[in-house]
Amino acid sequence: MIKKENLDKTSAWPFVEAKKMLRERKSIIEKKGKITLQTGYGPSGLPHIGTFGEVARTSMMVNALKHLTDVPTEIITFSDDMDGLRKVPDNVPQKELLEKNLHKSLTNVPDPFQKFNSFGEHNNEMLKKFLDNFNFRYNFKSSTSLYKSGYFNPSLKIILENYEGIMNIILPTLGKERQKTYSPFLPICPDTGHVLEIPIKKINKEKSSIVFDYNSKELETSIYDGNCKLQWKVDWAMRWYALDIDFEMYGKDLIESAILSTKIIKLIGKINPSGFAYELFLDERGEKISKSKGNGITIDQWLEYASPESLSLYMYQNPKRAKKLYKDIVSKTVDDYLDFLEKAKTQNELQLLMNPVWHVHNGKVPKEKIIMSFSMLLNLVETSNANNKDLLWKFVKKYKANILEKDYPIFDNLVGYAINYFNDVIKIKKKYKKPSKEEKLALEALVNTLGKCNDTMKPEEIQTMIYSTGKENGYSENLRDWFKLIYEVVFGDENGPRMGFFISFFGVKETKDLILNKIK
Repeated sequence: MIKKENLDKTSAWPFVEAKKMLRERKSIIEKKGKITLQTGYGPSGLPHIGTFGEVARTSMMVNALKHLTDVPTEIITFSDDMDGLRKVPDNVPQKELLEKNLHKSLTNVPDPFQKFNSFGEHNNEMLKKFLDNFNFRYNFKSSTSLYKSGYFNPSLKIILENYEGIMNIILPTLGKERQKTYSPFLPICPDTGHVLEIPIKKINKEKSSIVFDYNSKELETSIYDGNCKLQWKVDWAMRWYALDIDFEMYGKDLIESAILSTKIIKLIGKINPSGFAYELFLDERGEKISKSKGNGITIDQWLEYASPESLSLYMYQNPKRAKKLYKDIVSKTVDDYLDFLEKAKTQNELQLLMNPVWHVHNGKVPKEKIIMSFSMLLNLVETSNANNKDLLWKFVKKYKANILEKDYPIFDNLVGYAINYFNDVIKIKKKYKKPSKEEKLALEALVNTLGKCNDTMKPEEIQTMIYSTGKENGYSENLRDWFKLIYEVVFGDENGPRMGFFISFFGVKETKDLILNKIK
């Protein structure tokens, strides 16, 4: 059990947000006897890295809550599967089938993959499989199911009773043309199954129905049992109300929607959940990530190059700061993860609560010894020309005797990731420098220096000798340029590993041969 004084002192954001939520909703939670957190999913496409981020961060909140209170906690993952299909996604078969079913609820659109009863059901199942793969704990809720089963009926009645007040909240935020057509209720056309975004002629509070014109006919429909659904901002507020949501995080782009939904839930008689607005991801050039542009990195790509834990770390770090999300940041994130694992071994309880890996691993931080950094392993992939895990492991064991793969599961995974990452990301960007005459002489001097070294020397000793060689060969004023030269010629990059450590690991003779091969 974590000491109370440490729980009080920690400023790790999952604890900060959990404490804030417990303060804001203290009486409500005590009355309910449980805490409900929500994550949302739009099933018009497959789950993506943003979906992972929202559920991962919410799960970190749940972990914090378990140490702050004995009140049971659940995460509801809500699928907006009653939304109309607005456009055909790029990454699906039978696009013409979806084209014919535009504007229908996603759970009323045939599955182009021919695996499930509908496109919405297919994507819901993909979401659940996706979340299950990461061992997330959640309670799945389907919009279609809750509307059609009548679960939302009491809340829909309250929305209808407060129709005028809700219109007064929403209309001032819309343009003049949109004001003419807006309605909180979207009727489902009885003929086509389309979700109709059309103006409402009349509401009948006694009959719980709405009247609208469609194809030159006046139609009346009940608001209950899936005959209607609500517009997004009203739907969000109704969902908070009906499901008694205590907390929900959302992207910065939804802040305005959250403000309106907050006004609506207060109007209909409940307190809004605690909120947490996270920043959005940017690409390499600082532009917003877009699935249609393909200017980021997919979750499949990340997991090809690094562990789910490293991705969780990326999601944990600075959630309220816009961050770049592209392939090049993966290696740094992995090394950050390894550094935090190493620090955790000697940290006290309060320090551990501030360590991101404590949150990544739900308080159960692995204690595996870190053999080397990911960046060093990438250098080893390059210099050894290893193209499979077994070969790279043989190379590692050559210089690190008496280690077994089974004793190093984290590193064993890193070995495979490093090969993939080097071949797909790093290799294509390598630009090896051809040294000038003077630079070649300096590197030849380095080879001669290494001739005085052996594999039993400590990395620090080798590093000192490299420093001295640089000073003696024209780099006494700027040793940074000396190492930059070594990196550009040997590794094809401006940066590289600490050379003393690399040489002691890679081998003196092997490093000499490597340098000579590069300066021929």
